Amino acid sequence: MQLGFLEFEVSDLAGWSEYLCGVLGMADVGDGRFRMDGHAWRFQLRQGEQDDLSAVGWELSDAEMNATLARLALAGHTVTAADAAERGAAQRVTLKDPSGIPTELLTSLSRAERPFESALVPSGFVADAQGLGHVVLGTKDKAQSMAFYQEVLGFKLSDHIVCEIYGHPVDLSFFHINPRHHSLALGGQLPKRLHHFMLEAREVDEVGSCYDRTISSGLRIMQTLGRHPNDRMLSFYAQTPSGFQFEFGWGGREIDDNDWTPTTYDRISDWGHHPPQVVSARRDKK
Repeated sequence: MQLGFLEFEVSDLAGWSEYLCGVLGMADVGDGRFRMDGHAWRFQLRQGEQDDLSAVGWELSDAEMNATLARLALAGHTVTAADAAERGAAQRVTLKDPSGIPTELLTSLSRAERPFESALVPSGFVADAQGLGHVVLGTKDKAQSMAFYQEVLGFKLSDHIVCEIYGHPVDLSFFHINPRHHSLALGGQLPKRLHHFMLEAREVDEVGSCYDRTISSGLRIMQTLGRHPNDRMLSFYAQTPSGFQFEFGWGGREIDDNDWTPTTYDRISDWGHHPPQVVSARRDKK
């Protein structure tokens, strides 16, 4: 099981295309779709005014799909069969998570005929079997959402972060479905359906290069370079053309369920990840 794709409804298709290709280093494969690894596509853009996440796609094996559908039926969740060919999948069902986020379960998402190459991210991305990266979703009822993803969809708890950062309370729970430390994190209710999505490069210098491209593009840096204590990711955060954030990182740890014990961290970062406006305000006081 892996994070198969993300679909966004965006008001500025041209701006998003320029951002995905010119900043993140993806490839435009047509029909609003963008590629970043061996999959035929990972991101889908649709024109609209929502400027938000419009669907999350989770890819499963045939056996996982059958087991998950059985658990969904037992738990009383409404699941609808959908056109699999539209997504380039063998099987596709749609549903909504407890917060109302459109969710899709799919098998055998199509792969590309040629290896992925990016002039901007020559080392490529840590993706393929681990999925495109991770997504951090807001919830209306975190306990209800945690139960849904763990008990019904079969996600496994990685750890928690509970702390305060610059006066804002943080209560995040992280979940894995393959060796990636987390493919999903859940927090409190947000203005948008997601806080951010994350892409992981294979080389640390790719993070610095993307940081430079982000600054040159005019996109707003939301958190400076830093490293998280739980997944050990060295990364930065910036604003997408639709207002929510993206994280671009390197060095994420992997989980072996045979020797993994979830824990709770009291900080969001070991170092860095400072909002630039806070850094500027502190400097101006001196």
